[in-house]
Amino acid sequence: MISRREMLQLGLASSAALAGLGFGNLPRAFAQQALTQDQLLQFDDFGNLTLIHITDSHAHLKPVFFREPDTNIGVGEAKGRVPHVVGEAFQKMYGIQPGSPDAYAMTWPDFADLARTYGRMGGFDRIATVVKAIRAARPNSLLLDGGDTWHGSYTSLQTRGEDMVRVMNLLGSQAMTAHWEFTFGTERVQELIEMMDQPLLGANIFDVEWDEPAFEPSKIFETNGLRVGVVGQAFPYLPIANPSWMFPEYSFGIREERMQQVVDDLRAEGVDLVVCLSHNGFDVDHKMAGRVKGIDVILSGHTHDAVPEPVLVGETIIIASGSHGKFVSRVDLDVQGGKMMGFRHKLIPIFSDVIEPDAEMAGLIDEIRAPYEADLAEVIGKSEGLLYRRGNFNGSWDDLICDAMLSERDAEIALSPGVRWGASVLPGDITREDIHSVTSMTYGECYRTEMSGEMLKTVMEDVADNIFNEDPYYQQGGDMVRVGGLGYTIDPYAEIGNRISNMMLLKENAPIDPARNYVIAGWASVNEGTEGPQIWDVVEDYIRKQGTVATAPNNSITVTGD
Repeated sequence: MISRREMLQLGLASSAALAGLGFGNLPRAFAQQALTQDQLLQFDDFGNLTLIHITDSHAHLKPVFFREPDTNIGVGEAKGRVPHVVGEAFQKMYGIQPGSPDAYAMTWPDFADLARTYGRMGGFDRIATVVKAIRAARPNSLLLDGGDTWHGSYTSLQTRGEDMVRVMNLLGSQAMTAHWEFTFGTERVQELIEMMDQPLLGANIFDVEWDEPAFEPSKIFETNGLRVGVVGQAFPYLPIANPSWMFPEYSFGIREERMQQVVDDLRAEGVDLVVCLSHNGFDVDHKMAGRVKGIDVILSGHTHDAVPEPVLVGETIIIASGSHGKFVSRVDLDVQGGKMMGFRHKLIPIFSDVIEPDAEMAGLIDEIRAPYEADLAEVIGKSEGLLYRRGNFNGSWDDLICDAMLSERDAEIALSPGVRWGASVLPGDITREDIHSVTSMTYGECYRTEMSGEMLKTVMEDVADNIFNEDPYYQQGGDMVRVGGLGYTIDPYAEIGNRISNMMLLKENAPIDPARNYVIAGWASVNEGTEGPQIWDVVEDYIRKQGTVATAPNNSITVTGD
């Protein structure tokens, strides 16, 4: 007799997305012909429930280029475990042929060359096509949005999130959770919620004054004879990673006991399946899955991981659906007698040259963008190389932003936040939209200050611990702060306070003096009242002056330890 766990593993093994197609060396037109929409959407219906998951789109309405990370270090139990496997190792782990569509979509090697073959990915008009196709086959599907939806683009900043609310309403999303959404401030969040056709779920969001739940923790959906309980889990560390003064009414946190309580309450109400719609990040979800009992599916967001197969923890599956609109996850489940008996899954890559845009969604997107089209399309300068962000340390976009701050703010050292969002730019034109893709936020002031070498070391150590603490519940940040004018050595596996060494002021080729003050430029400070020009203006001014920018390989950061 096959056990439930074995059936779950059979379900896991049944998922394979495009492996081995290998069109990477073909001309673009031929590659597009060889890869078809029917092929991307092909799925053998299974079970009696379908979940559709998107997350971390960061308000990118149009198709983008987005290079996946070349460095994603796992520490403790996460070492060597997905999503901390990248590049060729990732390809080998999942049997992905180099140069194939999957290799382009999910890994970084040869990205610029493959981008010219396969084109941009994402776009909500293409996502709408995929969602409608799934719903045509499975009319009772549930579409769930993992958050980081309202933030990260020029139009989202100009409309203060309304553009994305309109898009998600048209798409028919049925529930969401949140992170960067709260950086529009409490009042605006409430205004946008009033415009939404879906609830914003957050079991871990509490009212500070009354210490009681501030948002709906969960929602029960009745579909195809099943009762499905969906629990929302907002980003736990919002008041630490983002400015708490923008949403002082709310507290967050992982609140593991609260999650268990909500799951137990749903089970007591007789639900057949419990889904956690999470913005914890993958490692936090992995730990939580092993400690909170009764969750069948975790739809994971925040860390932007594109994982082609579900990860099984006990009897819970974790689904990670990437970012920037590059993927849509479809999960078919066989739910019987209040138990998940098996599943099939596909991480659907949204190749924009292959998937036909949905006319209704395309019309809405054009309407949203029309007032800003001239500003979005204006060419500011050119790049000699690929501009990208995403990885534990500096990417070329980050290097360019740091160069701009060093120059325009007359600083010795530049610090840029280790955020994961922002599209890549192939060699050639840089538009204003490109710049906003990596800088757009509600607290983008570029400050100039002084900091002692001792304080700088403390800051770097604190950020390193937020990323490389062995306990995922203490990982509160994004990736490592990006630096300009500063070199250092880091051992991610060392103890707290001892990861950073050999800090050097590059322009003087001199060690950082703990007792000396240095002129620092940075942006995205969480402190209220920060003053300075907006970072996108700083970057734009710098690129205009340069005309053509070239970022040399960054060899100023040395990673050690194992």
